[in-house]
Amino acid sequence: MDVKYVRGDMVKVCLITGASSGLGEMFLKHSINLIDADEYWIVSRNKDKLDAIASKYDAKIKSVPVDLINESAISEIENLLTQENAQITALINNAGFGKIGKVWEIPYYEQQKMISLNCSALTGLCSVCVKFMKEKSFILNVGSIAAFSPNANLNCYSATKSYVFAFTNGLRFELKNKKINACVCCPGPMQTPFLANANINKCSSHAFDTLPYCNPDKVARKSIIAAKKGKAVYTPTFFYKFYRILAKLIPVKIMMYLSKV
Repeated sequence: MDVKYVRGDMVKVCLITGASSGLGEMFLKHSINLIDADEYWIVSRNKDKLDAIASKYDAKIKSVPVDLINESAISEIENLLTQENAQITALINNAGFGKIGKVWEIPYYEQQKMISLNCSALTGLCSVCVKFMKEKSFILNVGSIAAFSPNANLNCYSATKSYVFAFTNGLRFELKNKKINACVCCPGPMQTPFLANANINKCSSHAFDTLPYCNPDKVARKSIIAAKKGKAVYTPTFFYKFYRILAKLIPVKIMMYLSKV
Protein backbone atom coordinates (compact mmCIF):
# COMPACT_ATOMS: atom_id res chain seq x y z
CA MET A 1 0.00 0.00 0.00
CA ASP A 2 1.81 3.12 -1.23
CA VAL A 3 1.22 6.50 0.40
CA LYS A 4 -0.08 8.85 -2.31
CA TYR A 5 -1.00 11.80 -0.14
CA VAL A 6 -1.17 12.91 3.46
CA ARG A 7 -4.27 14.56 4.90
CA GLY A 8 -3.78 17.99 6.38
CA ASP A 9 -6.25 17.56 9.23
CA MET A 10 -5.48 15.21 12.12
CA VAL A 11 -7.98 12.38 12.58
CA LYS A 12 -8.33 10.60 15.93
CA VAL A 13 -8.43 6.84 15.41
CA CYS A 14 -9.31 3.85 17.56
CA LEU A 15 -7.79 0.76 15.91
CA ILE A 16 -9.16 -2.71 16.70
CA THR A 17 -7.79 -5.96 15.29
CA GLY A 18 -9.68 -9.24 15.02
CA ALA A 19 -12.85 -7.19 14.84
CA SER A 20 -14.97 -9.26 12.45
CA SER A 21 -16.75 -11.31 15.14
CA GLY A 22 -16.93 -12.36 18.78
CA LEU A 23 -14.94 -10.36 21.31
CA GLY A 24 -13.64 -8.07 18.56
CA GLU A 25 -17.13 -6.87 17.72
CA MET A 26 -17.81 -6.27 21.42
CA PHE A 27 -14.68 -4.12 21.55
CA LEU A 28 -16.00 -2.06 18.66
CA LYS A 29 -19.43 -1.73 20.27
CA HIS A 30 -18.03 -0.38 23.54
CA SER A 31 -15.23 1.64 21.96
CA ILE A 32 -17.82 3.80 20.24
CA ASN A 33 -19.22 4.80 23.64
CA LEU A 34 -16.05 4.78 25.74
CA ILE A 35 -13.19 5.92 23.48
CA ASP A 36 -12.85 9.40 22.02
CA ALA A 37 -12.19 8.94 18.30
CA ASP A 38 -13.28 10.41 14.98
CA GLU A 39 -12.99 7.05 13.26
CA TYR A 40 -12.95 3.43 14.39
CA TRP A 41 -10.71 1.25 12.24
CA ILE A 42 -11.49 -2.45 12.31
CA VAL A 43 -8.88 -4.89 11.04
CA SER A 44 -9.35 -8.46 9.86
CA ARG A 45 -8.82 -10.59 6.76
CA ASN A 46 -12.42 -10.66 5.53
CA LYS A 47 -13.67 -7.35 4.11
CA ASP A 48 -17.26 -8.55 3.75
CA LYS A 49 -17.44 -9.47 7.43
CA LEU A 50 -15.87 -6.15 8.44
CA ASP A 51 -18.33 -4.20 6.30
CA ALA A 52 -21.24 -6.18 7.77
CA ILE A 53 -20.09 -5.37 11.31
CA ALA A 54 -19.55 -1.70 10.42
CA SER A 55 -23.10 -1.40 9.07
CA LYS A 56 -24.55 -2.23 12.50
CA TYR A 57 -23.21 0.85 14.26
CA ASP A 58 -23.87 4.55 14.04
CA ALA A 59 -20.26 5.73 13.87
CA LYS A 60 -17.58 6.39 11.27
CA ILE A 61 -16.06 2.94 10.89
CA LYS A 62 -13.28 2.14 8.44
CA SER A 63 -12.73 -1.45 7.31
CA VAL A 64 -9.04 -2.36 6.97
CA PRO A 65 -8.93 -5.81 5.33
CA VAL A 66 -5.40 -7.11 5.87
CA ASP A 67 -4.06 -10.48 6.96
CA LEU A 68 -1.83 -9.68 9.93
CA ILE A 69 0.13 -12.90 9.41
CA ASN A 70 1.57 -11.47 6.18
CA GLU A 71 4.93 -9.73 6.59
CA SER A 72 3.69 -6.66 4.72
CA ALA A 73 0.60 -6.14 6.90
CA ILE A 74 2.18 -3.93 9.57
CA SER A 75 3.84 -1.64 7.02
CA GLU A 76 0.52 -1.39 5.14
CA ILE A 77 -1.23 -0.22 8.30
CA GLU A 78 1.62 2.18 9.12
CA ASN A 79 1.38 3.68 5.62
CA LEU A 80 -2.38 4.06 5.97
CA LEU A 81 -2.00 5.78 9.34
CA THR A 82 0.50 8.18 7.80
CA GLN A 83 -1.67 8.78 4.77
CA GLU A 84 -4.70 9.58 6.93
CA ASN A 85 -2.65 11.77 9.31
CA ALA A 86 -3.92 9.65 12.19
CA GLN A 87 -3.57 10.18 15.91
CA ILE A 88 -4.30 6.90 17.67
CA THR A 89 -6.27 7.29 20.86
CA ALA A 90 -6.54 3.54 21.45
CA LEU A 91 -5.03 0.38 19.97
CA ILE A 92 -6.86 -2.84 20.82
CA ASN A 93 -4.90 -5.93 19.77
CA ASN A 94 -7.58 -8.60 19.80
CA ALA A 95 -6.55 -10.73 16.79
CA GLY A 96 -5.36 -14.21 17.71
CA PHE A 97 -6.24 -17.89 17.62
CA GLY A 98 -5.41 -21.19 19.28
CA LYS A 99 -5.48 -24.91 18.51
CA ILE A 100 -6.13 -27.72 20.94
CA GLY A 101 -3.87 -30.79 20.83
CA LYS A 102 -0.39 -31.93 21.71
CA VAL A 103 2.48 -30.16 19.98
CA TRP A 104 3.16 -33.05 17.57
CA GLU A 105 -0.54 -33.39 16.74
CA ILE A 106 -0.92 -29.83 15.43
CA PRO A 107 0.65 -29.12 12.01
CA TYR A 108 3.83 -27.09 12.54
CA TYR A 109 2.67 -24.41 10.08
CA GLU A 110 -0.46 -23.85 12.19
CA GLN A 111 1.73 -23.26 15.22
CA GLN A 112 3.95 -20.90 13.23
CA LYS A 113 0.85 -18.93 12.17
CA MET A 114 -0.28 -18.84 15.80
CA ILE A 115 3.05 -17.35 16.88
CA SER A 116 3.01 -14.90 13.95
CA LEU A 117 -0.47 -13.59 14.71
CA ASN A 118 -0.55 -13.78 18.50
CA CYS A 119 2.98 -12.46 19.07
CA SER A 120 4.72 -11.00 16.02
CA ALA A 121 1.77 -9.02 14.61
CA LEU A 122 0.85 -7.70 18.06
CA THR A 123 4.45 -6.61 18.67
CA GLY A 124 4.67 -4.96 15.26
CA LEU A 125 1.44 -3.04 15.72
CA CYS A 126 2.49 -1.81 19.16
CA SER A 127 5.86 -0.62 17.88
CA VAL A 128 4.30 1.20 14.92
CA CYS A 129 1.22 2.63 16.62
CA VAL A 130 3.08 4.20 19.55
CA LYS A 131 4.53 6.65 17.00
CA PHE A 132 0.99 7.90 16.35
CA MET A 133 -0.05 8.17 20.01
CA LYS A 134 -0.05 11.04 22.50
CA GLU A 135 -0.56 11.36 26.24
CA LYS A 136 -3.63 9.63 27.72
CA SER A 137 -3.95 7.20 24.83
CA PHE A 138 -3.65 3.48 25.54
CA ILE A 139 -2.86 0.03 24.18
CA LEU A 140 -5.06 -2.90 25.19
CA ASN A 141 -3.64 -6.32 24.34
CA VAL A 142 -5.85 -9.38 24.65
CA GLY A 143 -4.13 -12.15 26.53
CA SER A 144 -5.74 -15.08 28.33
CA ILE A 145 -5.77 -16.91 31.64
CA ALA A 146 -3.58 -19.34 29.67
CA ALA A 147 -0.79 -16.78 30.20
CA PHE A 148 -0.57 -17.60 33.91
CA SER A 149 0.65 -21.18 33.55
CA PRO A 150 1.65 -23.56 30.73
CA ASN A 151 -1.45 -25.40 29.53
CA ALA A 152 -0.81 -28.96 28.37
CA ASN A 153 -2.71 -29.69 25.12
CA LEU A 154 -2.95 -25.96 24.47
CA ASN A 155 0.77 -25.49 24.77
CA CYS A 156 1.69 -23.21 21.87
CA TYR A 157 -1.30 -20.93 22.44
CA SER A 158 -0.53 -20.72 26.15
CA ALA A 159 3.08 -19.81 25.40
CA THR A 160 2.00 -17.04 23.02
CA LYS A 161 -0.28 -15.56 25.66
CA SER A 162 2.51 -15.70 28.23
CA TYR A 163 4.50 -13.62 25.76
CA VAL A 164 1.63 -11.14 25.40
CA PHE A 165 1.38 -10.82 29.19
CA ALA A 166 5.11 -10.24 29.68
CA PHE A 167 5.46 -7.99 26.64
CA THR A 168 2.54 -5.76 27.67
CA ASN A 169 3.84 -5.28 31.18
CA GLY A 170 7.29 -4.42 29.87
CA LEU A 171 5.80 -2.06 27.29
CA ARG A 172 3.77 -0.35 30.00
CA PHE A 173 6.99 0.36 31.90
CA GLU A 174 8.69 1.72 28.76
CA LEU A 175 5.71 3.99 27.99
CA LYS A 176 5.49 5.47 31.47
CA ASN A 177 7.29 8.72 30.59
CA LYS A 178 5.09 9.14 27.50
CA LYS A 179 2.00 8.86 29.76
CA ILE A 180 0.58 6.16 27.49
CA ASN A 181 -0.86 3.08 29.19
CA ALA A 182 -0.51 -0.54 28.12
CA CYS A 183 -2.96 -3.01 29.63
CA VAL A 184 -3.39 -6.75 29.11
CA CYS A 185 -6.82 -8.37 29.32
CA CYS A 186 -6.75 -11.99 30.51
CA PRO A 187 -10.20 -13.59 30.24
CA GLY A 188 -11.23 -17.20 30.67
CA PRO A 189 -13.19 -19.18 28.06
CA MET A 190 -15.93 -17.35 26.17
CA GLN A 191 -18.64 -18.45 23.75
CA THR A 192 -17.03 -16.96 20.64
CA PRO A 193 -15.79 -18.34 17.29
CA PHE A 194 -12.43 -18.93 19.00
CA LEU A 195 -13.70 -22.29 20.31
CA ALA A 196 -14.68 -23.69 16.90
CA ASN A 197 -11.47 -22.39 15.32
CA ALA A 198 -9.49 -24.11 18.07
CA ASN A 199 -11.35 -27.40 17.48
CA ILE A 200 -12.78 -27.19 20.99
CA ASN A 201 -16.21 -28.83 21.04
CA LYS A 202 -18.39 -30.28 23.77
CA CYS A 203 -16.60 -33.23 25.41
CA SER A 204 -13.31 -32.49 23.59
CA SER A 205 -11.84 -30.90 26.72
CA HIS A 206 -12.77 -31.54 30.34
CA ALA A 207 -11.43 -28.13 31.34
CA PHE A 208 -13.51 -26.24 28.76
CA ASP A 209 -16.58 -28.31 29.72
CA THR A 210 -16.30 -27.44 33.41
CA LEU A 211 -14.69 -23.98 33.69
CA PRO A 212 -17.00 -20.96 34.14
CA TYR A 213 -17.36 -18.93 30.96
CA CYS A 214 -16.83 -15.18 30.71
CA ASN A 215 -19.27 -12.81 29.01
CA PRO A 216 -17.58 -11.22 25.94
CA ASP A 217 -19.72 -8.09 26.22
CA LYS A 218 -18.65 -7.50 29.83
CA VAL A 219 -15.02 -8.44 29.13
CA ALA A 220 -14.77 -5.86 26.35
CA ARG A 221 -16.43 -3.05 28.30
CA LYS A 222 -14.58 -3.60 31.57
CA SER A 223 -11.19 -4.10 29.97
CA ILE A 224 -11.52 -0.81 28.07
CA ILE A 225 -12.45 0.93 31.31
CA ALA A 226 -9.46 -0.67 33.06
CA ALA A 227 -7.08 0.43 30.29
CA LYS A 228 -8.45 3.99 30.42
CA LYS A 229 -7.91 4.07 34.18
CA GLY A 230 -4.26 3.12 33.74
CA LYS A 231 -4.53 -0.47 34.98
CA ALA A 232 -1.84 -2.97 33.98
CA VAL A 233 -3.96 -6.14 33.94
CA TYR A 234 -7.66 -6.88 33.74
CA THR A 235 -8.83 -10.36 34.72
CA PRO A 236 -12.62 -10.88 34.84
CA THR A 237 -14.49 -12.66 37.65
CA PHE A 238 -13.33 -13.63 41.11
CA PHE A 239 -12.67 -17.21 39.95
CA TYR A 240 -10.01 -16.18 37.43
CA LYS A 241 -8.54 -13.51 39.67
CA PHE A 242 -8.02 -16.26 42.25
CA TYR A 243 -6.52 -18.53 39.59
CA ARG A 244 -4.03 -15.80 38.71
CA ILE A 245 -2.95 -15.56 42.37
CA LEU A 246 -2.64 -19.36 42.62
CA ALA A 247 -0.39 -19.41 39.57
CA LYS A 248 2.00 -17.06 41.37
CA LEU A 249 2.08 -19.15 44.56
CA ILE A 250 2.06 -22.76 43.31
CA PRO A 251 5.09 -24.30 41.55
CA VAL A 252 4.71 -24.53 37.78
CA LYS A 253 5.00 -28.33 37.66
CA ILE A 254 1.96 -28.56 39.95
CA MET A 255 0.02 -25.80 38.19
CA MET A 256 0.37 -27.69 34.90
CA TYR A 257 -1.69 -30.54 36.36
CA LEU A 258 -4.35 -28.09 37.48
CA SER A 259 -4.42 -26.19 34.18
CA LYS A 260 -4.32 -29.15 31.78
CA VAL A 261 -6.84 -28.66 28.99
